[in-house]
Amino acid sequence: MKKILIANRGEIGIRVMRTAKKMGIKTVAVYSAADRNAPHVKYADEAVLIGEAPSSQSYLRGDYIIECAKRLNVDAIHPGYGFLSENADFAEACEKNNIIFIGPKSKAIKIMGSKLAAKDAVKAYNIPMVPGTDEAITDITEAKAMAKSIGFPILIKASAGGGGKGMRIVEKESDFESQMNRAISEAISAFGDGSVFIEKYVTSPRHIEIQVMADSHGNVIHLFERECSIQRRHQKVVEEAPSSVLTPELREIMGDAAIKVAKSCDYLGAGTVEFLLDGDHNFYFLEMNTRLQVEHPVTELITGTDLVELQIRVARGEVLSIKQEDLKIKGHALELRVYAEDPLNDFLPSVGNLEVYQLPVGENIRVDNGFEEGMDIPIYYDPMLSKLITYGKTRDEAIQLMLKAINSYLVEGIQTTLPFGTFVCEHEAFRTGNFNTHFVKKYYSPEALKIKQEE
Repeated sequence: MKKILIANRGEIGIRVMRTAKKMGIKTVAVYSAADRNAPHVKYADEAVLIGEAPSSQSYLRGDYIIECAKRLNVDAIHPGYGFLSENADFAEACEKNNIIFIGPKSKAIKIMGSKLAAKDAVKAYNIPMVPGTDEAITDITEAKAMAKSIGFPILIKASAGGGGKGMRIVEKESDFESQMNRAISEAISAFGDGSVFIEKYVTSPRHIEIQVMADSHGNVIHLFERECSIQRRHQKVVEEAPSSVLTPELREIMGDAAIKVAKSCDYLGAGTVEFLLDGDHNFYFLEMNTRLQVEHPVTELITGTDLVELQIRVARGEVLSIKQEDLKIKGHALELRVYAEDPLNDFLPSVGNLEVYQLPVGENIRVDNGFEEGMDIPIYYDPMLSKLITYGKTRDEAIQLMLKAINSYLVEGIQTTLPFGTFVCEHEAFRTGNFNTHFVKKYYSPEALKIKQEE
């Protein structure tokens, strides 16, 4: 593998290129008209304009990207996350054009891309699942009867969904029809597929995910868990590894379950198996993300691995060089997603110019960044600027270093989630590890943030 095209932008584009360069592999960046002067373009060995600013005319144009790859004699394509990373047709098109897709085979992406097919695939492995329907449903009367038999509160979810879209919590029977209709129409507009399914709503859950890596020789390992319970709009903002609530026994059981999920779809490469953990420490399989996750750096720091390098190596057909027994958790890592969003205004995107943009530096501080001072924030893409990651011997040390790093991260011209990061790290519930996915709903408000800032 001599040349890799990175079918992505921003921080993840640079992150993949950094490892490729370290491995002596040439890199090709693709960019839209809006990203002409973006850092990922300058960082690559070669760069190609692939279309206009909207992602539908650029980063989502798999056909253009494959054409560019062929023209430039590219051996492999790394999709990053988002965009085409979980697009089975794109993975298949790469295979057909003799380009290695650095990710799983299209079959695994298809199975795990449908929440219902995923449930079906793991059924044979006795992995605990949240009680719910086994198939997609659009008939409201039938759905209501099922909801009653499962027992409220329930969750209506789009089968093709992700990122919290097409998801509705229904507390009581009288709200069921209106919420079902809204979920269906949201699913149609977001995914072009109105099928939804119903499952029991697990109250006070924690969101725990397990990183897995599989090679083409039948070896699958897990690299422990990440705690991703601090979310807004069902999307993660603060992640950490390891979780403060998992015992070594539970960690092993969940790790084994994640490996079984990977085996159920003949997985290859890096993947993440997501679980819900309830107040009594029962865990339930939620879904599998068939790509590298945004929060992969916290796993890298506690395991001393480079997940992108492992992805490239297994994509080349190599045998995994790490065995399960080689892996030990060392220290604690924390990640804050730095979004161009206003935490005082319902986390709405904050567009503008990065008049001042200075990153924190220091031992055990890592910033995976995609922007530089003077740049405008494009309105066309996810508003994440960077990821701020800190590492310590203990959880407290990682938290203290995060507070210090946030303090020396200077941004002017737009609003960011940095003050929210401070709010989380200083909050008693977070510090004691006594929190769940309702942290934002329960403790956070713009007023609470203002009070904190004035202290």
